[in-house]
This record gives sequence, C-alpha cells and structure tokens, in this order.
Amino acid sequence: MATAFLIMYHSSIFIWYFFLTYSLFTVSAKDQPVGVFLYGGQCKYLTVLNVVLQTLFYGVSFLTDLLIPIRGSRLVRRIVSCRDLLFSVLAFPAATFVFLSFWALYSYDRELVYPEGLDEVIPTWLNHAVHTAVFPLAVLEMITSPHRYPPRKNGLILLELCSLSYLSWVVWIYFADGNWVYPFLGLLSPLGFIMFLFTSQILAASVYIVGETLNRLIWAGEADCKKRRT
Repeated sequence: MATAFLIMYHSSIFIWYFFLTYSLFTVSAKDQPVGVFLYGGQCKYLTVLNVVLQTLFYGVSFLTDLLIPIRGSRLVRRIVSCRDLLFSVLAFPAATFVFLSFWALYSYDRELVYPEGLDEVIPTWLNHAVHTAVFPLAVLEMITSPHRYPPRKNGLILLELCSLSYLSWVVWIYFADGNWVYPFLGLLSPLGFIMFLFTSQILAASVYIVGETLNRLIWAGEADCKKRRT
C-alpha cells in the first residue's frame, strides 16, 4: 500500500517538475526584459538549476520505488544511496535556500533579484511554482520518505563544494560578460562580496543541518523499530 502511494506520489511530482523545466526552458519574449542578459542561458540562475535538480531527484525516487521488490540487489542499493545523497546534500538544501533567499531579497527590493520586466515573460503561477512551492514539496518529501544522510562532515563538504562551484560560475559570467546574474551583487563592495560569500555558505550549512535534524526526528521511531527487529 505504502509502495503504491510512493509510486503515485513520486511519479506525479516528477511529472510536475519535468513540466516546470520545460516551461522555464521554453519561455519566449519578443523583447529582452530589463535586467536580463543572454550569456549563460537559463542555467545561470540557481532557480532553474534547482528545478532541474528536483526533476532528477524525483525521477530517481520514482525508479527506486519501482525497484523496491528487488531492494536486496547491489544495483538497487546503489540507486537508493544515490537518491538519499541527492536529497540530503542537494535537493532539500537547494529548494530551501532558493525559497528563503529569493523571498527575503524580493521583499526588500525585488529589482535586486527579480527585475519587474520578468513579469512580462514569466507568469505569476510559474514564479510561485519555482520559488515558493519548491519548499513545501521538499518538506513533504521528508515526511513521506526516510532518507539516510551521510556523515555530517562529508555531507557539509559536498554541499560547500557544490555551492562554491555555482558561485564560481556566477563570478565567471561577470568577468566574461560584465553583468551580474543577480543585480544586487553589483551593489556590493569587495568586502561586502566576501561577506556575502561567507554568509551564503553559513546559510547553506545551516539548512543542511536543519534538514538532517528534521529527518532524524521524523523517522527516529522507524529506525528504533528496525533495530529491535534485528
């Protein structure tokens, strides 16, 4: 019963994120909105990368559900480990970070992160789908499925490496094209930029630890039951 529910649930969310990915990459506009530039394409935005990441994660989760009957095989164990690593290190932290950072900056001054010209290109429902709904869906995933987190040190190192890779991509785009992916970065002094990098890494690490703690609290009972049975 639980397996059938997870198959339906993960397949539905996978289709939803696949649709969002398609919608983002097929957005068209007659005129280029103010504050938006072409270099780097859609993949320069963390929001877009997060949607692609969520699509990949739910696709792997759906595959995992289908393979539950042969969970004992080495291949399936590796797929399950891949799913858990994707969720713990990337999917949950990225969804939460996008939600928190976007709406914090948007509330302060939307032009710093989401220029008004984008309203003519991206409909309101799509904006909320990729910036708002991603967080409750990540929390729902944690509630419906247990995930094995790697040792905290290893998980944080992987997360920080991914974060630094994206920030390096953002800096590369600036030096290559002369434009910041996010307009607020152009307002920062060198010291302010360094502080931003440090703060973003601290926030990402905090989100990871919160996710790890929630997962442990939600699924502690099941872990205890497994220990008793063994």
